[in-house]
Amino acid sequence: MFGLLKKVFGTKHDRDVKAMLPIVEEINAVYATLSGLSDEELRAKSDALRARIAEAKKEHEETREELRAELQKDSITHDERLDIYRSIEESEKAEYGVVADLLDEMLPEAFALVKETARRLTERKHTYHVSGQVQTWAMVHYDVQLMGGIVLHSGKIAEMATGEGKTLVGVAPMYLNALAGYGVHLVTVNDYLARRDSEWMKPVFDMLGVSIGCIQSNMEPQDRVEQYNADITYGTNNEFGFDYLRDNMVSDAADMVQRPHAFAIVDEVDSVLIDEARTPLIISGPVGHSSDAKFVEMNPRVRRLVDAQNKLVNTIVGEADMLLKSASKEDRAKAGVAL
Repeated sequence: MFGLLKKVFGTKHDRDVKAMLPIVEEINAVYATLSGLSDEELRAKSDALRARIAEAKKEHEETREELRAELQKDSITHDERLDIYRSIEESEKAEYGVVADLLDEMLPEAFALVKETARRLTERKHTYHVSGQVQTWAMVHYDVQLMGGIVLHSGKIAEMATGEGKTLVGVAPMYLNALAGYGVHLVTVNDYLARRDSEWMKPVFDMLGVSIGCIQSNMEPQDRVEQYNADITYGTNNEFGFDYLRDNMVSDAADMVQRPHAFAIVDEVDSVLIDEARTPLIISGPVGHSSDAKFVEMNPRVRRLVDAQNKLVNTIVGEADMLLKSASKEDRAKAGVAL
């Protein structure tokens, strides 16, 4: 019976592929129109996509600027301040929703631009400084790799065997999401792969006007800021994780190295999210030498606060008890109090 149902309705994989085929056909249709453009015209199309997103974000950004200006006024009350913070949060959510819809709409054209760029790089030689070798670019996206990119853009897992071009698959969804200006992370398992893949894919991103960064261990904070400010940042799960923890320990927001998180692709997802996740990332900061003095200073204040709280609670309980004793049996029954 199960076999019959599979023949009639197909497997989940078959249905997913069938749903993506029209998108792949649209990508290839756009791709077929790009070969006659110059490199500058191709770059102009990429810039136009970025400008469309910037224009869609503009209204929301201006709204938040006005709200933040309101926060600087001394005359606003605490409740008004809370309302402003809520409005800022709602504006950010609205912007993310608009951008997400626009990215989905732009996907075929963006993926086609990446595929055409990869085609143009064919037979162009460039040096990989990681290995010190001159290699020839010979990668153009197959339909199955475009499908993998669509899956990754939608936040799902794409399973591919070694040698099927996973590194190339990630380029299209990373490029698409980088256009939003929020920053994209490519999370891999070691420094060598982060450095190799960022350099390997850099010619594609360079031609399309997208900046690339790469986080390495033992990198200074100021260098990390520069790498995180790129449109796309390659790095390892450990480096990203520890930078996140360190950012949550700084006393001044200016000392943070990461931007707000928006979109990430995780390479070797089973290793990173299952195997590596069994060992939690732990970080601690130095303990100040003035802890005893702080305790002596704060202890009387805390005691006064606790005493005042106990006094208030006892007063409320006493008044409630007196009201209950003076109430009639009917009122006590309505209040649910035992007679």
